[in-house]
Amino acid sequence: MSFKRNMLAAAALFTLTATSLLVNAQTIRIANQGDALSLDPHSLNESLQLSTDANVYETLVGRNKDLSVAPLLATSWKQTSPTVWRFELRKGVKFHDGTPFTADDVLFSFARAAGDGSDMKSNTTDIKEVRKDGDFAIEIETKGPFPILPDVITQLMILSKKWCEDNKATMPVDRRKGIENAASFKANGTGPYRVRERQPDVRTVFTRNPTYWGKIEGNVQEVIFTPISNPATRVAALISGEIDVMEPVPVQDVARINASPNARVIAGPELRTIFLGMDQKRDELLYSSVKGKNPFKDKRVRQAFYQAIDINGIQRTVMRGASRPTALMVGPGINGWTAEQDKRLPYDIDAAKKLLADAGYPNGFEVTMNCPNDRYVNDGQICQSVAANLARIGVKINLATETKGTYFPKILRRDTSFYLLGWTPTTYDAHNALTALMACPDDKTGAGQFNLGAYCNPKVDQLTKQIQSETDKPKRDAMIKEAFALHTADVGHLPLHQQALAWGVSKKVELTQMADNYMPFKWMSIKP
Repeated sequence: MSFKRNMLAAAALFTLTATSLLVNAQTIRIANQGDALSLDPHSLNESLQLSTDANVYETLVGRNKDLSVAPLLATSWKQTSPTVWRFELRKGVKFHDGTPFTADDVLFSFARAAGDGSDMKSNTTDIKEVRKDGDFAIEIETKGPFPILPDVITQLMILSKKWCEDNKATMPVDRRKGIENAASFKANGTGPYRVRERQPDVRTVFTRNPTYWGKIEGNVQEVIFTPISNPATRVAALISGEIDVMEPVPVQDVARINASPNARVIAGPELRTIFLGMDQKRDELLYSSVKGKNPFKDKRVRQAFYQAIDINGIQRTVMRGASRPTALMVGPGINGWTAEQDKRLPYDIDAAKKLLADAGYPNGFEVTMNCPNDRYVNDGQICQSVAANLARIGVKINLATETKGTYFPKILRRDTSFYLLGWTPTTYDAHNALTALMACPDDKTGAGQFNLGAYCNPKVDQLTKQIQSETDKPKRDAMIKEAFALHTADVGHLPLHQQALAWGVSKKVELTQMADNYMPFKWMSIKP
């Protein structure tokens, strides 16, 4: 596998070198440790894919540079009753193939995002009906009062109904089943950039949309996106000028890049929380030496794992200071986070051993831990450190690391006993994390869609529903606090840290770094 990856990296670098002889000063070459797994914006709720697709597709409501909501395909919106929102749609917009954008595309896209195979169901969980009023207005009726609806739909991208029907792509690409369709490799949005070429895991080329309805602030005519899995190869390509932007920067290479004449590192806080999840539903774990029962159903075992993890050691040695240890599933910048609640249980090996013994596992046990090795900052190394920590309490971790292309389909099928995941609340509100990560899983509604270990506390569910409809902010914040307190007391997950953003950028490039780690091409410029 490593030989194959090195060959792919070498091929990608060769392609970049050859291309660099042809491109002009208005081409930006971007490299990431992994690729967007699909061009289908409903197929995977993962920030790299959504960030990439958001340059091609658009939502009704978007984000400004400061992450405040902004009009995109909707020009305005208002509540006409406690459970109904009306959106006025932008006129004169065309998809890249020339098809006019209308309300029919919105109704189709919302239904598609809520349908089988969609990974965006959690954004539609509380929508009762979407209906149109003519060609350029829609109403969204929710199951109850939903004051943050505009924030919730900022990730729900609009596809052309006609194009999807013509290309047999009316249903999303289902990453869990490995089912592909035309929307995985082709794209037809309304956004500022079009897809000219798509070679999965090799490169994707985007070109400026000459008929875009809005303003494109930057001067970039072409973007060449190349996955380069090897961190050293990415850094060398940036320093030598073969690429213009890379993400993420390995924490150990920040100083080296900043000392180079051609590039610098742009760093800032990220809203993503990295955490560990455990299967708490099955009567027997799929991948464990314990037979006939599930140790993770016992809070004492979950707490033992928590207290055996030296998060400060991981921050110091693995992340080199570029992380913020956390006790919550959200971090600063997310509404509902409080410093008061963000206090971890102490790292205590003796206490962890006693908890395991009290639970009936004085000698520990074996369990497989699933981790990606090309999605989050130092994700593979984090899992190695966790495995070493847990060995100190007698737990043998069989570490299974793999590329996100196979990792996400596996864990999204809940084919795991113990896993690592990262989450950025797309609404910048705690309700998103509660609904997606902590609610009891319900395949019919989409609640708990990314609660892959099936943690379940009915009281947390009840509070989550109340939080959704509460308009009094002090009352709402008090409910969020109570829900977090219950989840913390249950040791429902094992929060680790919020990672820091680090982009390597050519000194010729100007861009906007956002705390959600999105990379809009329309705000990029490059000097000759």
